[in-house]
Amino acid sequence: MIDAMGLRGLPLCVYLVSLLALQAMPALASATGRSKSSEKRQAVDTAVDGVFIRSLKVNCKVTSRFAHYVVTSQVVNTASEAREVAFDVEIPKTAFISDFAITADGNAFIGDIKDKVTAWKQYRKAAISGENAGLVRASGRTMEKFTIHLNVNPHSKVTFQLTYEEVLKRSLMQYEIVIKVKPKQLVHHFEIDVDIFEPQGISKLDAQAPFLPKELAAQTIKKSFSGKKGHVLFRPTVGQQQSCPTCSTSLLNGDFKVTYDVSREEICDLLVANNHFAHFFAPQNLTNMNKNIVFVIDISGSMRGQKVKQTKEALLQILGDMQPGDYFDLVLFGSRVQSWRGALVQASEANLQAARDFVRGFSLDEATNLNGGLLRGIEILNKVQESLPELSNHASILIMLTDGDPTEGVTDRSQILKNVRSAIRGRFPLYNLGFGHNVDFNFLEVMSMENNGRAQRIYEDRDATQQLQGFYSQVAKPLLVDVELQYPQDAVLALTQHRHKQYYEGSEIVVAGRIADNKQGSFKADVKAHGVGQEFRTTCLVDEEEMKKLLRERGHMLENHVERLWAYLTIQELLAKRMKVDGEERANLSSQALKMSLAYQFVTPLTSMSIRGMTDQDGLKPTIDKPSEDSPPMEMLGPRRTFVLSALQPSPTHSSIPDQVTGVDTDPHFIIHVPQKEDALCFNINEEPGVILSLVQDPNTGFSVNGQLIGNKARNSGQQEGTYFGRLGIKNPATDFQLEVTPKNITLNPGSGGPVFSWRDQAALRQDGVVVTINKKRNLVVSVEDGATFEVVLHRVWKGSSIPQDFLGFYVLDSHRMSARTHGLLGQFFHPFGFEVSDIRPGSDPAKPDATMVVKNRRLTVTRGLQKDYSKDPRHGAEVSCWFIHNNGAGLIDGTHTDYIVSDIF
Repeated sequence: MIDAMGLRGLPLCVYLVSLLALQAMPALASATGRSKSSEKRQAVDTAVDGVFIRSLKVNCKVTSRFAHYVVTSQVVNTASEAREVAFDVEIPKTAFISDFAITADGNAFIGDIKDKVTAWKQYRKAAISGENAGLVRASGRTMEKFTIHLNVNPHSKVTFQLTYEEVLKRSLMQYEIVIKVKPKQLVHHFEIDVDIFEPQGISKLDAQAPFLPKELAAQTIKKSFSGKKGHVLFRPTVGQQQSCPTCSTSLLNGDFKVTYDVSREEICDLLVANNHFAHFFAPQNLTNMNKNIVFVIDISGSMRGQKVKQTKEALLQILGDMQPGDYFDLVLFGSRVQSWRGALVQASEANLQAARDFVRGFSLDEATNLNGGLLRGIEILNKVQESLPELSNHASILIMLTDGDPTEGVTDRSQILKNVRSAIRGRFPLYNLGFGHNVDFNFLEVMSMENNGRAQRIYEDRDATQQLQGFYSQVAKPLLVDVELQYPQDAVLALTQHRHKQYYEGSEIVVAGRIADNKQGSFKADVKAHGVGQEFRTTCLVDEEEMKKLLRERGHMLENHVERLWAYLTIQELLAKRMKVDGEERANLSSQALKMSLAYQFVTPLTSMSIRGMTDQDGLKPTIDKPSEDSPPMEMLGPRRTFVLSALQPSPTHSSIPDQVTGVDTDPHFIIHVPQKEDALCFNINEEPGVILSLVQDPNTGFSVNGQLIGNKARNSGQQEGTYFGRLGIKNPATDFQLEVTPKNITLNPGSGGPVFSWRDQAALRQDGVVVTINKKRNLVVSVEDGATFEVVLHRVWKGSSIPQDFLGFYVLDSHRMSARTHGLLGQFFHPFGFEVSDIRPGSDPAKPDATMVVKNRRLTVTRGLQKDYSKDPRHGAEVSCWFIHNNGAGLIDGTHTDYIVSDIF
């Protein structure tokens, strides 16, 4: 969506896929065929506060499922003074932005994609607060939203152009393009143009605008297809957009959808172009396999109300869709685990009726024994191999639904992953459904990926029942199992996922790769799988004459799209794989994904797009990032930042001094990043629970941060009790600002009865040059005007953990902005210092070498080790290699650690 906003709070929007516009506009005439001069007069007359949208065009070109979108919008400011315009973008979650440009006053401002580490260093102040220098990131069900605001000069126009790309996924017998249309104003030149080219031929094509009356939709939507080509054009006039002949409100409010499918007469669909290939596998006329399916359902107390009601409704509908040859069971988990039958039973009418009665009658429990429920479901399916050999040729499927985190039984996530992996052993897929926003979706996603399945979030809404049914319908009809697509080893240099546990009716398997030089002519694909009662085998050869014909028809676009399709799929898979691993393996996968993201200019979770020539009031450039699944929902958008176009002068930067990030987390481990050495130092402080330590103290301003320790019981007798930070006090006497942070509450100015917030809140607070941003259940950020930025990370622990209570981590960013006199356990390291390491030698632990370090004119024995830095990833953290200084940092810190003990949190 592209949004143009006038000043004084009047929104004027031009959406990429939806349009949000002015609430009040003069009525527009419905006459068509007006002259250019009258149209120009009307454009000026209908401007609100001098700003109007001249045009919005969405152009989509699809070549062999690879969709390339270009959105162009022009906004005009006819006023005699500058006006603010907002650019809102809402794109599919599966898409990658690849280009963005703004043209104003004859100058072009182009997006520049770079690695996120570089962008993070340059724009840390905005990035850490979740704003990302002005582009608010948000995540909806299937779409992602970005927003930028900028000032437009008087009597001038600005043109926005955004490009993004995605691979269309086939589901329920069709591909779908969804373009959100939600205007609250009338747009002068509105157009959606979709061009489709499919080498197999198009078998059906439809376009729908359900927000329009049927007769009007038929008049405004032009669609046609023949052979390989299809075309859809939606170009409503201003009169056709009006909700009534004299109204200034718009009818356009909903999803514009284009759906199509390709001909399946030939089983082979293999494209080869420019040393890359794309193989689309979706065989038809296969017999549905019977399935063995177990539903594992969370019945903990948090499912109370609508959730359990909608879950029961969905289960009853799903039971009604079971086939007589299917076998099934139900497992419920709360504090305890219970199963309906404890073994697979046939989907006879009597059994289905008994299952319906069980579903209607079950009640909720308290805790969440997720591990126990999953293992019971896996055990039931595994018994098939042992005691029911006649069912071993069925397609086995495990589906789990939960709305929370494990709190009973095994609660350690890594142990649960290990247990599930070793129990399933690759025999069947596991599909995880996360109900609502309180689930650890990354955990569910990793678990599914490790077991040949996928995860899907079910949103708490009136249609949750339909969401659950919709997911089931995608896996309800397995056609093949153990599908493997094979290619000549000497011909393939790179290959996307080519083994799939199951293939379902209405879906499609896509494999892409890079072909070695001089191997295109002999390239082929062999497919083998198991179907009903027999093995499935086929071989696909490249039709060179057909490929030459296709290249003549589509030329460079076909070559380019096949290669970018491969790059898109490869990056998606690398990003998915890195979620499942840690350490060096994760770093290698990240490096590969980053390299490809930069090479093909995709905005991915590892890259950011900055916009050259634009700055905000703080001298920051806007950046576009890819939101994560845990990004705030669209209704929780944060404060905006307004940018100006400044192409004739270089963008200012905060400082040429290298950033240093220091922090303290977990037990408590202090981490000192030293960029000029490209290394880090670490030390622990071992003190009693209740002790308060000075972390940051700036004598020039009086600004301070103190932290109080909490404890946990020692794991073994004789082992020292672990301590963590359970309370932080941040104080700025110059403005009478105080902030007390605990794992339960955030209190502003506690001494004077200030407001109290919980970690469930999403909020932004401002007091005299200090901004506090609370990011729900994750972290909070304190930004001090002309000072540093501080981050507090919330760590939540679960029942069964060795740590009895939640605790906090604390990090300092832009530390060079503090005065040179700043001290404290962290503050003394805010400015550059040097050290030298020599005589690296084996230590007591073979994996952790010792060395000699010279620092502050002292010679120390240090040990190489790993610590976790949670500043950029509050949930999982990142491992940091560092030199560990023993004995409470003796020799590194000034004085002794007891010098930093203070009496009060403020």
